[in-house]
Amino acid sequence: MSDWGHDNCNDGIEAQPIDVDAAAAAAEGGDGPTGPSLYYGSVDEFVREYLRFVYRRRVDGRHRCWAWEWWRYEEAIIRLEALWRAWEHLRLDPSIGMSVWWRDHADHHMTVLMDPDGPFADAIDGETNTCKRGEPLPYVPPPEGMFPTPDDAARPTRRRPARSPDNPKSHSARPRGRRRGPRRPPVAA
Repeated sequence: MSDWGHDNCNDGIEAQPIDVDAAAAAAEGGDGPTGPSLYYGSVDEFVREYLRFVYRRRVDGRHRCWAWEWWRYEEAIIRLEALWRAWEHLRLDPSIGMSVWWRDHADHHMTVLMDPDGPFADAIDGETNTCKRGEPLPYVPPPEGMFPTPDDAARPTRRRPARSPDNPKSHSARPRGRRRGPRRPPVAA
């Protein structure tokens, strides 16, 4: 038996300790012991920038329900967080990752969320929680700081301009219309 790091076999090769976590992450295509970085910084960003545009369904409050304030429902937050984390992991699989995500995660959780007896069952009143076939799912931003992103501490705070008809750059003066669609994530190599 040899002691760790000593060449007791006299073959000129000394044993070197390795960082097992870093080696495992590198083998999986990660960026070190913490793994690959997230594409979306929070579940809110995932819903706002991706999910609501790719999962377009007619929502009428009878056959399918959705809440534009989805963040008010604990079960929805948990399910959407799981859906986001699964997407972040499976996007790295260039072969069948997205197929698995749709089949095992998106279709399952979205069916439960949109069920008339699901967590959004009380969100059937008003047109704010409905959409026509082909439109993005309704959305309103959560309260600031509800879903902090990992790099929020490094990011400077930006204040939204005051809402005013005199301020052409105000939030309310932005043109309303159809968004171009989701931000396209890079395809794994």
